[in-house]
Amino acid sequence: MFTGLIEEQGKIRNCKLSSNGMEITIECDKILSDVRLGASICVNGACQTVTDFGKDYITVQASNETLKVTNYKNLKTNDIVNLERALTLNSRLDGHIVSGHVDCMAEFVSSKDDGFSKEFFFKLPKEFTKYVIYKGSIAINGVSLTVASIDNDIFSVELIPTTLREVNLANLKKGEVVNIETDLFSKYVEKIFHSNDNTSKISYGFLAENGFV
Repeated sequence: MFTGLIEEQGKIRNCKLSSNGMEITIECDKILSDVRLGASICVNGACQTVTDFGKDYITVQASNETLKVTNYKNLKTNDIVNLERALTLNSRLDGHIVSGHVDCMAEFVSSKDDGFSKEFFFKLPKEFTKYVIYKGSIAINGVSLTVASIDNDIFSVELIPTTLREVNLANLKKGEVVNIETDLFSKYVEKIFHSNDNTSKISYGFLAENGFV
């Protein structure tokens, strides 16, 4: 599990594509302080396992399934990626619960300044719009953000200057794709309501009474 608060921006040193997926080597610094083989690192929003590391890099192996649902296949040398180590039990959960399991990609549409923050607009595949709600949580390239607006398959988020400096979203170009993880709890709620198990005691009324909706 992760929080969506990016610890560091890493630089792609090398990408090796093979029939087994893609081996990605990333130059980094901060996350190396307690790195170990087998550690989980969130790279652009996708949970990856460290397969090798050195004094200034980590290497991860992305599976073919990961390549299907993320923007990893577009990565190239010198690209910047967002990095976060796994959540520990004594960490503050300042963002939201991020599993590191990317649902889909979204296309960057446009952005606009509002005098302080900057609003970014993205286009989602229609089948994932049901998981995105106004003021709900969403992870974009691993960054925990709040949905500022949603209109059909277009949603927006606002980033303050501090966030823009710390993550790799500031220089997005129209048509580029980002990794999206929708709110974990929305998927659990959907599963409950579409379950064939009629013995469940959880109903919409139960969720409302207990503050979930």
